[in-house]
Amino acid sequence: MSGPLFQSLIYLCAAVIAVPLAKRLGLGSVLGYLIAGILIGPVTGLVGSEEQEIQQFAQLGVVMMLFLIGLELEPRLIWEMRTRLLGLGGLQVAVTATLIAAVAVMLGMEWRIAVAIGLIFSLSSTAIVLQTLNEKGLARTEGGRSSFSVLLFQDIAVIPILALIPLLAPPGLAGGDQGGSSAGVVSHALDGVAPGAGTSLVAGLPGWGHALVVLGAVAVVLVAGRFLSRPWFRFIAKSRLREIFTASSLLLVVGITLIMGLVGLSPALGTFLAGVVLANSEYRHELVSDIEPFKGLLLGLFFITVGARMDFSLLFGDLPGVLDLTLGLMLVKGLVLFGLAQLFQLEPGDGWLVTLALTQAGELCFVLSSFSVQSGVIDTNLEKTLSLVVALSMLLTPALLFLYERLILPCLRGAGAQSPDAIDERGRVLIAGNGRFGRIINRLLVASGVHTVVLEQEAALIDTLRQVGIKSYYGDASRPDLLQAAGIEDAAVFVIAIDDRDCAVDMVKYVRRHYPGVRILARAVDVNHLYMLKKAGVDFAVRELFDGSLRLGMEVLRTLGMHPFRVEKMAHAFRRHDQADLDHLYELWDENPDIARNKNFRERTRQLRDTLREMMETDSLELHERSQRGWTPPPKSSVKEADEPRPQA
Repeated sequence: MSGPLFQSLIYLCAAVIAVPLAKRLGLGSVLGYLIAGILIGPVTGLVGSEEQEIQQFAQLGVVMMLFLIGLELEPRLIWEMRTRLLGLGGLQVAVTATLIAAVAVMLGMEWRIAVAIGLIFSLSSTAIVLQTLNEKGLARTEGGRSSFSVLLFQDIAVIPILALIPLLAPPGLAGGDQGGSSAGVVSHALDGVAPGAGTSLVAGLPGWGHALVVLGAVAVVLVAGRFLSRPWFRFIAKSRLREIFTASSLLLVVGITLIMGLVGLSPALGTFLAGVVLANSEYRHELVSDIEPFKGLLLGLFFITVGARMDFSLLFGDLPGVLDLTLGLMLVKGLVLFGLAQLFQLEPGDGWLVTLALTQAGELCFVLSSFSVQSGVIDTNLEKTLSLVVALSMLLTPALLFLYERLILPCLRGAGAQSPDAIDERGRVLIAGNGRFGRIINRLLVASGVHTVVLEQEAALIDTLRQVGIKSYYGDASRPDLLQAAGIEDAAVFVIAIDDRDCAVDMVKYVRRHYPGVRILARAVDVNHLYMLKKAGVDFAVRELFDGSLRLGMEVLRTLGMHPFRVEKMAHAFRRHDQADLDHLYELWDENPDIARNKNFRERTRQLRDTLREMMETDSLELHERSQRGWTPPPKSSVKEADEPRPQA
């Protein structure tokens, strides 16, 4: 029996059997997919040559993953991570490629071949690393963000590497594409990354023409995402057909993939840029929910094909040699990453995470090694060995992260901090943070008979509060496993009372995506943070200093002799207009979160400030006319006392 349906049955059966078992053993889904591919490929031979064609299609999973990552970022965040992106990522690629090339020369390789191998092995697996970090809740840590910065730079570096490899071919031994421009061979190499991109718009063009076409393609993606996406999605949304919106989401990703392949750019990089442009779109959450299932299935298919293409005859024919190459590669990359982690002063836990997460070679190494054969830089036998080393290193990565989570991280915590407490109770309200802000909320709820579960990360504070009978659990509420242990799926309300701005926003996004039935209330540091929380999907947020500042301002007015009744009315009017201004300014902020460059936001802020006094006077008078007894004034005796001058301290 053969055919597409039978092959689909084999892949699906392998996935649904191997992945749950791997998850149950704590190995993660990625390792489960890789094992499934090994079982149906080299072990049983149920799949054959068709896995290469399937892998080209499965590459869309990597592309979709980068698109979804872009949707979670904003240009401001990209700018903030520029140091890690250019410094950590750039140094990793340069130093790793240099050291691997030097080792290859010492092993007797010709220098051109050694440089090509160094460039190929300098890249890591975006698919495996990000998928595993997300599953283990490590993506939002400092180590996770640093790993993402390195991976993003590597995706960008693929383009100059593809342009450089043909120049390494010995004279007279270049592949058939050497007679054309580098643009032609680049686009040909990316055919495997951009499924269906069999033609090129840049083949035969001079260098300046190639550059113009590439810049034009990037400009089309950015301009269309900025100005055309909203009208287009608004038109699609009016149809009220979910399947059409899903189809348009897939059309967007596949279309950008083909455009990038036609001009010789990385489709993953193109879709990432599109995702960043659409990060401020009101349709972002819908795009994420539509593409997420396809991304998961295609990524799983990609991992299966990686396992299925392992050449066991080559592996067992020279097992010591292949293992030495694989472990040597991972050791060199690990030493480079560990040294850079110390150079950039990452915390020990984050440094080890970056080191162990990025030691493997990546999926783009398959493309670069095949392209090196076509360009005449390396031969077919060497390419098979390199591909086997890549697959083995990818297979070992989930195991390394498993060891990091179960062995290294507990040791580091034991040296500097305690492990999270075991949470043995459930509450209707889950509170993240038990400092001066969250503590008042918790006291009010407990006094009102509401059962709460509180997570706090400062161990000394927990011990102090427990001495006075205030119970809370030690743990980082940004970790998905701790939220699940605390019963987030059963909670009615999730209160975020921490003072870490970015972490609070990330927590809102995570809970909103995975637990949409939970109502989220959060503490905002300032107006900009309030808007970020609102955009992330918070149900209610309050500025931490607003009420205290307002009450103190009211006391100032009373001290200056204003009647308490009038002070109360003025404060009520101020609160109403402040909320109305926040709602109006949010629309302007949403168009451009960079307040320093948002001319409309700054102009409207000045207008509201100039007219606030007149608006408050009008509002307070109308309020008094509508409800004379909306506020009960104090007795005459107390009014008389309030009107008398107060003694000076």
